[in-house]
Amino acid sequence: MTAARKISGKFESNIFDDLSVLRRKWQAALCPGETLPRYEDVMLGSLGRLADHIVLMKESNGAFEVSRTGRYAQKWLDDERWDIPLTALPPDCATALGVATASALVNGRPHLAMAHCVRDGLVRTYDVLALPTSSRWGGTLIGNYVNERGAQYNLLDTIFSATDEGVLSLAAIRDASGRLSDLQIVHLNQGAARLLKRPSADLMWRRLSTGGNLLCSPDVIERLFGVIESGSGCQFEIDSQDRCLSLGATAFGDMLSLTVSDVTAIKRRESSFRLLFDNNPVPMWVFDAESTEFIGVNDAAVQHYGYSRATFLQMTLRQIWPEDEWITHGETLRDIGDIYHSNRDWRHLKADGTEIHVLSFGRRVVFEGRDGYLVAIVDITERRRAEARIAHMAHHDGLTNLPNRDFYQDHLRQALELSQSGNKRVAVLCVDLDLFKNVNDAFGHPMGDRLLKVVAERLKAEVGDGNVVARLGGDEFAILLTSNVSSNEVRDFSDRLIRLLSDRYEIDGCELIVGASIGIALSPGDGDACEELMRNADMALYRAKADGGGVHRFFEREMDREAQKRRDMEFDLRRAFANGEFELHYQPLVDIASDQISGFESLLRWRHPQNGMISPAEFIPVAEDIGLIVALGEWVLREACTEAAKWPAGVKVAVNLSPVQFRSRNLVQAVISALAHSGLSPLRLELEITESVFLAETEANLAILHQLRDLGVSISMDDFGTGYSSLSYLRSFPFDKIKIDRSFVKDLAERSDCAAIVRAISTLGRSLNITTTAEGVETVDQLDWLRAEGCNQVQGFLFSAAKPAVEVEELLRTFGRRASQAA
Repeated sequence: MTAARKISGKFESNIFDDLSVLRRKWQAALCPGETLPRYEDVMLGSLGRLADHIVLMKESNGAFEVSRTGRYAQKWLDDERWDIPLTALPPDCATALGVATASALVNGRPHLAMAHCVRDGLVRTYDVLALPTSSRWGGTLIGNYVNERGAQYNLLDTIFSATDEGVLSLAAIRDASGRLSDLQIVHLNQGAARLLKRPSADLMWRRLSTGGNLLCSPDVIERLFGVIESGSGCQFEIDSQDRCLSLGATAFGDMLSLTVSDVTAIKRRESSFRLLFDNNPVPMWVFDAESTEFIGVNDAAVQHYGYSRATFLQMTLRQIWPEDEWITHGETLRDIGDIYHSNRDWRHLKADGTEIHVLSFGRRVVFEGRDGYLVAIVDITERRRAEARIAHMAHHDGLTNLPNRDFYQDHLRQALELSQSGNKRVAVLCVDLDLFKNVNDAFGHPMGDRLLKVVAERLKAEVGDGNVVARLGGDEFAILLTSNVSSNEVRDFSDRLIRLLSDRYEIDGCELIVGASIGIALSPGDGDACEELMRNADMALYRAKADGGGVHRFFEREMDREAQKRRDMEFDLRRAFANGEFELHYQPLVDIASDQISGFESLLRWRHPQNGMISPAEFIPVAEDIGLIVALGEWVLREACTEAAKWPAGVKVAVNLSPVQFRSRNLVQAVISALAHSGLSPLRLELEITESVFLAETEANLAILHQLRDLGVSISMDDFGTGYSSLSYLRSFPFDKIKIDRSFVKDLAERSDCAAIVRAISTLGRSLNITTTAEGVETVDQLDWLRAEGCNQVQGFLFSAAKPAVEVEELLRTFGRRASQAA
């Protein structure tokens, strides 16, 4: 056995003189410009006695060979042969020579190493100086000088003396009958004296029966006798005050070898471990690393899992694993190191069969002399349930528990991918309830929420497994039919669904009736992407609602063109308002009795830079939908009042109001602001409203109308006679004027029913002291009829179309001249 190491720093010339001589000789032989001196100049000639210490080596085919050896070197090597491979030498010498030679070749200069060789139990130390030289025959020769330092020591004695463990030899003493009567210490090391707390001299040759140390107790002596009698070994522990010693005894005939170790710290750690293990509120166990048997469980594990301790200690890990995870658990267990932390959660079985989700953390330990793993368990079942609930909530509607928009879109994308690979198609249905708003208005939102829950139940029952029904928001639902459906199948399904949703609902003793409209898009004809299909189904729903509701409509490309036209108009409207493309035209209101203009109705016009004048019937509904009508209405009020302030004092201006302006709750302030800005008298402002103002939030809207009347502003009802409850509105609010719709005026001369309606409205106006105005007068015959029926005011193309503000003055002059001529 050997070890060789490099001496750090420069050559130490004081090691012994031979090394200095050889170093100087090598250096002197080194010629300028050469990397190595020649072999002949270093190794031949004047070495003298040093030659006996040289082992000459050469490199051959990547391995070292011993070329020549001196007499001292041969004795060291215990081999007189030449020209042999290095591996043929004793391993300790071969290692020392190989390390020194290789280092000298790498550095290109002498290298000093130290070698320790064991001979007959004695450790001998040698210096090995490797001198690299060049050979005239090519290659490199290395001369290794070897010499013993002189110091020797017994290896076993050194180890025996230096160890911290106590080592003793005891001889058995037998009585006349041959029975064991005592034990005598015949040898010991300093470790034993320290552990037994007695000087070596006091312990040497002491009989154990004389007492005086820890080995002398009757129990210890009895156990040591037993080792000698049995001829086997024994390991046991003894406690003394604050110390715990571990004794290992082995018998060799009547001789006993005894090792003593201080295991106090280990015992304290075990005690701490027991305290932390047994009383820990976290479930913990120890399992055998080889058999996976439970070899220890704490109270928390017993309580948490429901197995008794006795049952637990008869089980293996597999018995608490679900069968479908046996392979995964086993693979993880095979790869476990000294420390283990869960990188996933596991399922465990409790005694009652319930499953729990856990995280496990373990480390390798020795437990009661067995190799095992200490494992701590964290039950995360409730956490996983909470996460599952959160995940469910993230993908489901909180009211109906139906999937939400995100869930629906994810499944639609998956269905489209599958359908494309299988050349199949899916159907997307957008479902919207008809008259649902009436339920909320009449019975309140809680009733509306309960209705939505029942609707959701009907939808789930009808849609069935394999398909998806979701609530997108409000009273809008979506259905995904994932089977390869045909148009006829979707049509039949939609008809059944409309009938199902239109059946009466009985909730909290109230009978409710709503309907449903459905828009349908089919892949791939109507689109092969999620967003495209949903958008197209929504456009089809919009058409179904526009057609009166209670029907289904399939998507058609014309709908997309109309939608694009609508989107373009929305964009242009916003730009138009910012760019000032709107203007007001004024159509005269003519007093029939005086044949004079009593006022003008302001009519909004949009002069598009590319498309020219656009009808209000086209852009007003769009402006209402996109929320532009409020700002636009305030502009109209301010502009009309400003223009009217320039007219004669007796001429009024009429402005139409949108129902959307009432919802903004800023209408009264907008009117006050327009009057203040223009300086127009409130008595000269007339506001026209339609029946739809009374269809929603009646109380709030009536309050606004009364506030406007209190300002002195006149209120007129437009399109009177076309609504369902026009007469009832006259009871709700004292209107200043009612306007007879042009549809009655148009056929006045041809249809008797129209004449009767006009006559009735005029009579009603006179009875209630309300001014009546007829719209759409285009002929003299119509004017004569209206005059005969007692109508107060007319407007229409017979007198003038709506004109820009700059032409109002000319209209007033024209009608002034007509009035003068008539007089």
